[in-house]
Amino acid sequence: MKRFQRLAEIRRMDPYEEASEIYRLSSAYEFPWDFTRALELALYRTYAVPSIGRLLAETSEFTGRPQKRYDDTALLLDAIVEHGFGSEQGRTAIRRINRMHRSYDIGNDDMRYVLCTFVVTPKRWIDAYAWRRMSRHETVASAVHYRTLGRHMGIRDIPGSYEEFEDCLDTYEAAHFAWDEGARRVSDATLDLMASWYPRPLAPLLRTGTLALLDEPLLRAFRYTPPGPGTRALVRRAVRLRGRAVRLMPPRRVPHHAWQNREIKGYPNGYRLTELGTHPVPGLRGCPVRHIDTSTAD
Repeated sequence: MKRFQRLAEIRRMDPYEEASEIYRLSSAYEFPWDFTRALELALYRTYAVPSIGRLLAETSEFTGRPQKRYDDTALLLDAIVEHGFGSEQGRTAIRRINRMHRSYDIGNDDMRYVLCTFVVTPKRWIDAYAWRRMSRHETVASAVHYRTLGRHMGIRDIPGSYEEFEDCLDTYEAAHFAWDEGARRVSDATLDLMASWYPRPLAPLLRTGTLALLDEPLLRAFRYTPPGPGTRALVRRAVRLRGRAVRLMPPRRVPHHAWQNREIKGYPNGYRLTELGTHPVPGLRGCPVRHIDTSTAD
């Protein structure tokens, strides 16, 4: 297989009717490392919305058990990608996601914003750092895939195109990014988690490197001191060089999914989708507030 052969295959497919298959080819074959990093950043961005970051702090899940929360989020989302919406695994993952969200008072606008991050952040990351930019087919397919996920989650007023997802994200962040003490705790716990994946002496360097990849609105919302221009340029250039190196490598012949990531550390003996995530009792265990709207679809 030649380097651009899979891209040619994707371009022969229908980005609306075969959206999830295109998304699987893109995320599991073409850009698995980049999608992993971009989706980490997508979830991280949501903490800067105080209503989201504060809730995550109140549950103590992201501050008390960050590795488990990281693992469960990645495994549930990727089960849908690997097996499809109509599969037993895909349906189980969606049920688990919906049952968790039902236990919290999460507004539709926040849910829609989180969905937007899954569409927009990977494209922006890949266009900036990967071995090639996302094609139009892949961009459209990503938007369609997450529109489908949003409908399964009962989210209303979902954007209809990538451009609408992008506008929704930028508008929401401009209006809602702000300082919150609880959100900062969640952010710090997440940075500590990412640093823990590598030898301890590298932790300060990794934290600085991660901050160098964040944009100004995120840094301001969390009140982090921005890395110097030289550090930021060096880190971003290094990530771009990685992408150029990948371009020279043979194309991936087997898929790479989230359960294969070295960052997934909580289930050395395997896992069951039905047991992933939180199992809160509304108003009691693991949930600071009772959920009002119980109409979200499975």
